[in-house]
Amino acid sequence: MSSETGIVDLSIVVPLYNESESVGPLVAQIETALRDAEPSVGMCEIVLVDDGSHDGTYDAAVQVCQSVTTPTHVIALRRNFGQTAAMQAGIDASRGRIVATIDGDLQNDPADIPRMVRHLENNDLDLLCGRRERRQDAVVLRKIPSWIANRLISRVTGVKIHDYGCSLKIYRGEVIRDVKLVGEMHRFIPAWVAKITSPDRIGEIGVRHHARQFGQSKYGISRTFRVVLDLLSVLFFMRYRARPGHFFGSVGLVLAGIGMAMLSIVGFAKFGLGQDIGNRPMLIVGAFALCTAVQLIAIGILAEMVSRIYLELPGQGNYVIRKDFENGGYRDSGLPVNLTPFPAPVQRNAAA
Repeated sequence: MSSETGIVDLSIVVPLYNESESVGPLVAQIETALRDAEPSVGMCEIVLVDDGSHDGTYDAAVQVCQSVTTPTHVIALRRNFGQTAAMQAGIDASRGRIVATIDGDLQNDPADIPRMVRHLENNDLDLLCGRRERRQDAVVLRKIPSWIANRLISRVTGVKIHDYGCSLKIYRGEVIRDVKLVGEMHRFIPAWVAKITSPDRIGEIGVRHHARQFGQSKYGISRTFRVVLDLLSVLFFMRYRARPGHFFGSVGLVLAGIGMAMLSIVGFAKFGLGQDIGNRPMLIVGAFALCTAVQLIAIGILAEMVSRIYLELPGQGNYVIRKDFENGGYRDSGLPVNLTPFPAPVQRNAAA
């Protein structure tokens, strides 16, 4: 790690939600994996993000943090913002040249991380996704919905990844920090990364998967429906995020063409043939289509203005930190743990 820049070779980001029983064994497994790695992955840090847990996860993480040799950073969000925001908070706090993300439920195997880091570097990739082999999950509630979602996402986004739901991923730090994660978009990270780098620099590798040891899964079949809704948002933003006026303008021009054609037919019937058009539905439909077209084009112009303003502003924070602790104490206050139970909240901006 550079003493001047604070950069490390590898940051391991772990979002946690009600994982008080898992955090200790997980960090121990991470340390073992890093210690036994041949060749070494270099200087490392662990970033634990408590996403508003109510089972003592933060206290358990701080206790673990004080007993390990690997530089460890524990962040507590003010409330449950969701896995995407927790992951974003960890990525923002990370200092690694390479960033790894892994779930906190012990189902991913930290021993896979060094192998994945070597694969990423040897193949000059920007993102390496894990693909869970012999997945230890319920067939009906997890495997089948996941299979459907993965096929749908791959087809819509054009990024052919077989397991979008696997949280074990390895990134180039400069790449993942250029991706802003919002909503529940963490499962679509490969698609977002493909917008700022070549899809050829995104790879996939088989990883181990274990049954959950503690607590209950936060996932269910209802997640599949949310994936579909999120996918529609992803599709829109991937195509029209920078130029939303193209979407609204295109639809508006089509409606304008339809409306003008209808009104032209009605106008010819009125002025060319002398027919009565007062009771013709085409007159109302044509006028409605033309008015709607004008509104959509106006919305497109406004959306373009908002988009330009947004792109010129720093990233908007999608989480708020309540506590921020490293091995030596609270990062911002520098005071011992028992003297600063509630430091002032720190607003962190999400990566652009």
